[in-house]
Amino acid sequence: MCPLQNLEMTCKHVKSLTCSALFSIISSFKWSVLECKVARVGSNSFVHRDALQEQLIDIILEVLKRNSQLHYYQGYHDVAVTLLLVVGERMAMAMLEKLSNHHLRDFMDTTMDSTKHILNYLMPILEQVDAELHDFMTRAEVGTIFALSWLITWFGHVLSEFKHTLRLYDFFLASHPLMPIYLAATIVLHREQEVKQTECDMAMVHHLLSHIPEDLPFELLIGRAQDLFDCFPPPLLAKQAALQSRSSLSISSFQAFQLSTLHQRPDSVLQPGDDGELWRQGNRIVKVAVWGLSATLGAAVFAVAQTAMDWGPEAFLQLF
Repeated sequence: MCPLQNLEMTCKHVKSLTCSALFSIISSFKWSVLECKVARVGSNSFVHRDALQEQLIDIILEVLKRNSQLHYYQGYHDVAVTLLLVVGERMAMAMLEKLSNHHLRDFMDTTMDSTKHILNYLMPILEQVDAELHDFMTRAEVGTIFALSWLITWFGHVLSEFKHTLRLYDFFLASHPLMPIYLAATIVLHREQEVKQTECDMAMVHHLLSHIPEDLPFELLIGRAQDLFDCFPPPLLAKQAALQSRSSLSISSFQAFQLSTLHQRPDSVLQPGDDGELWRQGNRIVKVAVWGLSATLGAAVFAVAQTAMDWGPEAFLQLF
């Protein structure tokens, strides 16, 4: 997420977004940091920054123009740029539009109420697994705001290694919309000893948790997050989270997604670019070549492509 200088928004959603305002946001994006991240996963070159910025603006504005019910939120471009780098402009636009109406839908409302509701799942998950940790964090009054950027950018803003961002996107694309909050809980649980050894003070605990270590075992954490989800699915926690599942637009739309996958057929439309155990038991300027990173997204990208015809055939066919 970038600082929204000269704009009347912080973490609030906005009802409309002009091209100039969006350009201001994206221009302040930390491109040099992204370049370093991408270089570490083996790319030979980085797209000319001006070209990438224009493509990113085009994608976001087009999605918002097509979907008047959606509202830009701070951090949305972190998701968009990740898709853009991996699958190219046309596919990124299709994927972003679909995700915006499904997995990211709660973040794109006119207020942050739905986002807060999703964050409310974090503490009940912790309570189910480690009551002592839950009680410690409750006494510290740390809340869940430390996990906000994790949730709304799918960790894309906070991870220093681009390969880890891609792996998590792979996981989230193939999972329930609330899976990012389960992964957030898994990370907190993984750092349980660090948290408990910290002074029981809101500022101290928030500072610790808001900085994700670079050496986290993400494959292990992904497995544990899935275990947590299986043990404590959203309907089981909805009452504790003061949220009825039906009030979440992301959850309700995901139910339609699940139904569509029952009828999906294998296809080969999307081509790669050129270039456990339960927790308790232990484009306008230049045409750019698509990054050779698409394989990293793995099965989840193919799953999105395979169901695209069911989700929105008109939008999907416009790509070809």
